[in-house]
Amino acid sequence: MDKPAPRFVLHVGCGPRRKLHPAFQGAGWREIRLDIDPHVEPDVVASMVDMRATVADGAVDAIWSSHNIEHLFAHEARQALAEFRRVLRPDGFALITCPDVVAIAQLIVEGKFDQPVYTSPAGPISPLDMLWGHQGAIAAGNAFMAHRMGFSRESLGYALAHAGFAEAWCCRGDGYDLWAVGFMRDADRLGIHRALAQAGLPFSEPRRAVA
Repeated sequence: MDKPAPRFVLHVGCGPRRKLHPAFQGAGWREIRLDIDPHVEPDVVASMVDMRATVADGAVDAIWSSHNIEHLFAHEARQALAEFRRVLRPDGFALITCPDVVAIAQLIVEGKFDQPVYTSPAGPISPLDMLWGHQGAIAAGNAFMAHRMGFSRESLGYALAHAGFAEAWCCRGDGYDLWAVGFMRDADRLGIHRALAQAGLPFSEPRRAVA
């Protein structure tokens, strides 16, 4: 019996050690690592804002974007989401997580602007870091870590819809992050939703933003 064809997930902004989400770690998925920084040794060196020279139309089954669209300017983020849609197959989907500016704003209102609220592998993280990027890394010369814009749950969903995705589901995470999945026209929405739920994602009730 022939093995099923592998499915390809394009890991944009892969960085030097970021892992795939558990949803893509099962049998059948193959990772393609893409990053603008050649020093992290990705499979593809390119900006997610324009991947036309390196990733063909409809080339991959899924996109995994973890905490990188906030590093773009607002107009670049719109371009990147359109690129995500371009490189996906008609039944593909994009899984995205980024900071939740509404949750961060609440911390600022509580007077915690520059106070650490959790610890990451990079060290203590404050609302200041979540809004504008990890200050220690930027001070050390890594300008790629700077943040230039942010999303609320609603604005992220509408951005995906306006980029041409057939449907987008968005929700807040357990901490200070947002999660979104953008579906292509022929995607098995409910099947993907079940698979993501099994991987521990917080889409208990899909929040839709339809183009």
